[in-house]
Amino acid sequence: MLGELNHWAAGRTADVARAAVNIAPAAFTPGQVVCAGVDYASHPGEGAFDVREHPPGPGFRTRAVTTSGSGAVAKSPEERRDAHSAAARDRLLLSMLPALLLFVGLLVGLFTPSSVRPIAFLATAVVSAAALLHLKGTVLTGVGACAIFFGLIMRFNALRDGTAYSELATLAAIAAFAVFLNRLLDRRAHQLVQVRSVAETAQLAVLHPIPRHLGHVTLESLYLAAAAEARIGGDLYEAIRTPHGVRLLIGDVRGKGLLAVQTAAALLSAFREAAHDAPDLPDLASRLETSVRRHASQYPGVPGSEIAERFITALLAEIPDDEPVVRTVTCGHPPPLLMHRGEVRELQAAAPSPPFNLGMLVSDEYHVDLAPFHPGDQLMLYTDGVTETRDPSGAFYPLAERIRSWSGEAPHHLLEHLHRDLVDYSGGELNDDIAALVARRRPGLSTK
Repeated sequence: MLGELNHWAAGRTADVARAAVNIAPAAFTPGQVVCAGVDYASHPGEGAFDVREHPPGPGFRTRAVTTSGSGAVAKSPEERRDAHSAAARDRLLLSMLPALLLFVGLLVGLFTPSSVRPIAFLATAVVSAAALLHLKGTVLTGVGACAIFFGLIMRFNALRDGTAYSELATLAAIAAFAVFLNRLLDRRAHQLVQVRSVAETAQLAVLHPIPRHLGHVTLESLYLAAAAEARIGGDLYEAIRTPHGVRLLIGDVRGKGLLAVQTAAALLSAFREAAHDAPDLPDLASRLETSVRRHASQYPGVPGSEIAERFITALLAEIPDDEPVVRTVTCGHPPPLLMHRGEVRELQAAAPSPPFNLGMLVSDEYHVDLAPFHPGDQLMLYTDGVTETRDPSGAFYPLAERIRSWSGEAPHHLLEHLHRDLVDYSGGELNDDIAALVARRRPGLSTK
């Protein structure tokens, strides 16, 4: 994000103004989700979509994006079933560890001299049960460990050995503590699931599913949340059919958390309203700048909200119905990629504008860049989380180079390739939110 702002500011001599935003109240529905993307299905017809939790029926198509921790992997339904099966096997094996330790402790007690007592194995079994099993399993493991130790005391006629009783009391205390620890871990895990679910719900409330078809354009979107704990981000995108053609928006709010999501929601609301009426992209960008600035000015003193650093890099694109072109306005955002007959090139802005909420820094009008956009061509809009992905050596992800071999793929296949390649390139460590939007002009339509 800062790299994009510096790129814009390199040719300017102005002081950086800051902005203010507010956290608006919102209602969320917790669910049993760690962090997931959108499972959505789109009608083949124009501009229709439906969000579903279950596999769609005939005429629908789904693509799921799943994230966990700092990495993310896009999976087909078959891959998700395989992953669930593997996870179930891993959980089963881990749940057997306490029983295995109890068994080892029993063998050590039976087949070693009486002076060698297996309290270490039994205590480890009890503590591991607290972390791996539910409450009942933890209690049974503790009772079993104490029973085994007491049985060994009786077998070796150590009933008068004070040390043995001291060790048994220690084991019983460890078992009691394990029960308490199990309850504490279960409560914390439940809270973490709810927090992450709130983060996911907030993100999905902002990012509506994109229709697969808008007019003569086929669309596909991708969103990956880095989601460390509840650290949701402010990446955003939208596509709307207007009298002027299909208009696209992608942006990135500086910062993380619910405040970033709320700021993104404000920009998206302004775009959804103004996109239909604005006669051109400069006017649309001016309206968005005004709306974001007005929104920020309402809350000049919210404590702890990082108001002074709140701005939004964004890129607007317009694909008219009757011309084989694409128009773009860049507001401190990474340049889009144009894919034409196997070639990929960046559409660098001739005169980039500042990010939204920093527009007061300059008096220049917004500049429109024009590029050919023929049937079969594809346009990719993305946030800096894509190009700032690093490999283990620290090298940035070369998006234009890597995507060249997939440029002829359909939009959803292209994004699936991109998703997997980002994960492979980063070694599974995606440290920033990622959003991408691909638009493809469908052939067979009359254009000038």
